[in-house]
Amino acid sequence: MKRILTYAALAALALISSSCAKSRLEQMQLAKDVDIKCTPEVLEIVSGKIPATVSVTCPKGYFHPKATMDVTPVLVYEGGEIEGRLLQYQGDKVKDNYKTVSSQGATITEKLSFPYKPGCEKARLELRSVIHYKDKDYPVDAIKVADGCLATYMLADLDGVYEFKPDGYQPILYRTTEGRILYDVNSDRVNQEQFETNSMVNYKNSLDYLKEDERTTIKGTQIVAYASPEGGKDYNAKLSDKRADTAQKALDKVAGDVEFTGTEVKSVGQDWEGFQEAVSKSNIEDKDLILRVLSMYSDPAVRESEIRNLSQIYSEINKKVFPALRRARLVTNLEWRNYDDEELIKLADQKGIERFDEPSILRLASLAETTSDKETLYKYAISKFNSDTARYNLAMLYLNEGRTSLGGAYLSKIKEPDEQVLDATGVVAMRNDDYELAADCFEKAGSISRENETIMAIRKGDYAAAAAAAKGLKGDNAAIAMLLNGDVDGAAAALEGDGARTEYLRAIVAARKGNTAEARKHLNAAKEADKALADRAASDIEFATLAN
Repeated sequence: MKRILTYAALAALALISSSCAKSRLEQMQLAKDVDIKCTPEVLEIVSGKIPATVSVTCPKGYFHPKATMDVTPVLVYEGGEIEGRLLQYQGDKVKDNYKTVSSQGATITEKLSFPYKPGCEKARLELRSVIHYKDKDYPVDAIKVADGCLATYMLADLDGVYEFKPDGYQPILYRTTEGRILYDVNSDRVNQEQFETNSMVNYKNSLDYLKEDERTTIKGTQIVAYASPEGGKDYNAKLSDKRADTAQKALDKVAGDVEFTGTEVKSVGQDWEGFQEAVSKSNIEDKDLILRVLSMYSDPAVRESEIRNLSQIYSEINKKVFPALRRARLVTNLEWRNYDDEELIKLADQKGIERFDEPSILRLASLAETTSDKETLYKYAISKFNSDTARYNLAMLYLNEGRTSLGGAYLSKIKEPDEQVLDATGVVAMRNDDYELAADCFEKAGSISRENETIMAIRKGDYAAAAAAAKGLKGDNAAIAMLLNGDVDGAAAALEGDGARTEYLRAIVAARKGNTAEARKHLNAAKEADKALADRAASDIEFATLAN
């Protein structure tokens, strides 16, 4: 009889135990009284990923001490699903390598991340779980923990900001043509043979040609007369004045009917500056001694006296230096109207580019319609002129095409990089995710790089740094940086212009401020201007409040 009672008692105990286990497993399946929180409450796409931190608080007595649980976070969107990493937990009495959840209650926090895929903007995050107990599986209904994905950062231009260098092509070229008259010692008379020298013949021919040249305008002429530094200062000043007068008469004779808009006459007197230059360029054996005398004394009389004391040297100076300093210069200033863009293209087609200078080649490259033609012209400028401007602009051309490595290769060949080159090199590094090198380049480039510093911080998902870099800047990227950091007023202040993306961002600002009518107005303007933005708006949860 006792044995029967004992068996009955054991059976009852087993039944009670089984019932208790089932009750707890049912409780786990129902997830009743489990508190689940997700940060952020509205998911956001950050640097190509969707991060989320999920905290689950289990009450006392929830988790069965002998059970395990597999939890799969899943991002569900219209185009499909993205599974997160498998999370595995175990009760107090399970001896495995999973994370233990105490039956006395516990809070579990998991950091999740999902890769962005198109369509994720309208999504939900849910947890799908399965309980394992005594070789049996007990599925748990999926639990939604967050809705939607803000994709505002994707409105930013993340390729980097850079500009082509100007080609240096000038619409007006300023030139001079010059004739030189030489005088005998102590004379102001212009000898007839002076009109037959190469200098004066070429000068006269230039004036005759310029009269008929429609592209050239004569702006004026300077007559500059000198005396060599021999003899007294006052005497040479008067001699220089007289030479200026006779040089003016010589100009009238040479110019004929050429009209000048103005003639300036200048008398220099003793030409110590010209003397020093002539001695420096001469092959006089003791020229260093003469130059030392000039540096030691500033008084003209003392200078002349000291140089005369160098009798042998002075004789050589008198033959090789002084004659060229007894002169007058006739300098005519010209403005030459350069070819306009249409003329330049026509000239290149007719005669080729072999005679073109560097700025002309660079201008043709900027005017070229195809990338291939631009590339050819920049490479020609590099080969013919060793042009760093062409190297830089060719690199920018490649960056525009997404050929980042090739662009970086040309930038690296520029021997003396300026701020623009450093900034562009930083863009290359940023595109290659080498943020350390990019930051170094941007720092060296200075304030020119603030826009790219903003972009880099957005790419990295450091929105506080992005907003700090964008402070005071204008434009869409600056506004996006402010929005990502939660500064709606700062974003509004940064926006300027009326482009489609700018209007879209104004709609976001208005929506976040709760100004529905204003948001609809700007959003409609953006939709009308850009179909892609209209498609985007349909799934953008920034405008969830505009649905009604």
